[in-house]
Amino acid sequence: MKFKTKLIVFVSVLVQLSAVLSAQSKKQSVTITSPDKKLVVKIEQTTANTIEYTFRAEGHLLIQKSRLGLEAVNDIRWNKVSTSSVKSVWKPIWGKRKNVPDHYNQTIIDLTSYQIKVRVYNDGMAFRYEGSTSEKELTEFNFADNYSAWYYNGEQHNIGPEKLHEAADTRKPVMVVKAAENSYMAVHEANLESGEPLLLQPHKGTNLFSVPSKNAKAWRVVMHGRTPGELIDSHLIELLNPEPVKNVDFSWVKPGVAVWDWRIDGAAVDGFKYEMSLESWKRMVDLASANGMKSLVLDANWYGEEFSKESDPLKGGKVQQVHQIIAYGKEKNIGIWLYLNDVGGKNYPLEKTLKQYGDWGASGVKYGFMQGSPEEKNAHTQYITKLCAENHLMVDFHDDPVHPYGQMRTWPNAVTREFCQAQLDARRVFQPKTFVTSVFVNMVAGPLDMNNGTFDMEQKGRVDNPMPVPSTLTAEAARTLITFSGATIIPDIPENYNKYPELLQFISAQKQPWQESKTISGQIGEYIVMARQNAEGDWLIAAATNEESRQLHIPLTVLEKGNYKALIVQDADDADFRTNKVSHKTISKEVNRNDLIPIKLAPGGGACILLQKEK
Repeated sequence: MKFKTKLIVFVSVLVQLSAVLSAQSKKQSVTITSPDKKLVVKIEQTTANTIEYTFRAEGHLLIQKSRLGLEAVNDIRWNKVSTSSVKSVWKPIWGKRKNVPDHYNQTIIDLTSYQIKVRVYNDGMAFRYEGSTSEKELTEFNFADNYSAWYYNGEQHNIGPEKLHEAADTRKPVMVVKAAENSYMAVHEANLESGEPLLLQPHKGTNLFSVPSKNAKAWRVVMHGRTPGELIDSHLIELLNPEPVKNVDFSWVKPGVAVWDWRIDGAAVDGFKYEMSLESWKRMVDLASANGMKSLVLDANWYGEEFSKESDPLKGGKVQQVHQIIAYGKEKNIGIWLYLNDVGGKNYPLEKTLKQYGDWGASGVKYGFMQGSPEEKNAHTQYITKLCAENHLMVDFHDDPVHPYGQMRTWPNAVTREFCQAQLDARRVFQPKTFVTSVFVNMVAGPLDMNNGTFDMEQKGRVDNPMPVPSTLTAEAARTLITFSGATIIPDIPENYNKYPELLQFISAQKQPWQESKTISGQIGEYIVMARQNAEGDWLIAAATNEESRQLHIPLTVLEKGNYKALIVQDADDADFRTNKVSHKTISKEVNRNDLIPIKLAPGGGACILLQKEK
């Protein structure tokens, strides 16, 4: 009897061992590399219900085993693994450059209940889940070491640098991670079709971040670059969005510099006091027309008090003056943007309002103070963007908007949004360090409306925010180029711009669409040097620093062969954002691509360089 019992137990153990070995033999794995072989993603099933991935860059493990998948999906089985490669070129209507390589290797893992789609580009990787409606995802980012990171922080200075172990509360993307002096990552999402926008939940004391976002249908993205500048030069986020619907014309989208009426209110010069009304608007249109700019943005209160439900966005306030300025703008080839907020947008028929703005001949809509949950705001943002496109209106979302996630590829009319702390906004001081941090963090997501370019550094008499500007005059001009946006909205009056013709020339030369853009150098929170080639082939270079002065030698390797005329405007030796904001000096010289331009940046300062090829 005892012998038979032992035999049964022995046979049972053999059966169990056989089952375990059988299950192990069915474990699957797949490795996907970037086209240049420098990035490697490995995905493997580690238990019956667990799939994990790792991410390596140039041989270094950056993300160790991290979970993939959806919750409440049992018995994961790999039915099929298919691979493909794409090598093409995207030619955007506008953007950071006119030709964008779209080159990646893709693997699709068909599981029992859903798919995992993975793409690996030369500048990052992305994955998404398709075919299931599970509320919760299991996605993790388990970094290989206790790196330093920076995060988006609403309309405040960014969080960071912060060690991963120290993160405690939920973080918002973009998350930028410094793994080494020559290795940076950015975590974000792309093509958020529906569901809750990406959130990142740290597990305090570890390197692990999970994703608490619910019902999200989006790409999870990890970008990689050898410098932080390579992250903001990348188009990976846009490329993960679909192209515009075929046969839809977006040629009416005209990116470029715009003047703005909100900050001019109260400025007085030569006996004239600026207001948000027709006579002041005409002066702004004249400035734009004389300098090759694209448009004038009319801000709040033109149709009545902005938060009153009685303010009719079609009939209220200064609507007759709006008709006149649109007509005046057409005479001068200047478009007019109209402000609309969520009170007017939801208490009056939105479809009728936007159609009417299009029929009036407006060129864009600045939409503010959208209310609702993040998921509701994303859906409403998509709807407004679509309605604006149907009525040939560009659109700019303000006041805590949903983060950009590459919409400008599908909807080229989505030209910018206030995904940052804007200059002179909400009566908060915008410090130099904030600028040189947010351009390396927030701008990874897409175009920003930051409202740089103030030339009256004291702002005395202004109605909304009569606070001194904590930067230098040259830094204000430089920031207009550095900040990527389809609408570079500048906030000052014509007289102040005309007072400094070389800096006005630099801003006026920012003619989009850009042919090329390149971050020449920079460090997060310290400084940045940006180069962009305008629509006419001229190159512009701008530099900005934090509260510290610094000496730079800017290479001109972006130039083609031949000689160029360089107009260089930089801080004077006595300039300082705290004590002597306006002091600057200008030189002109001949240069070529082998030259270095020495630049001294004052504390909080900047420099502007315009390069025109000699014929």
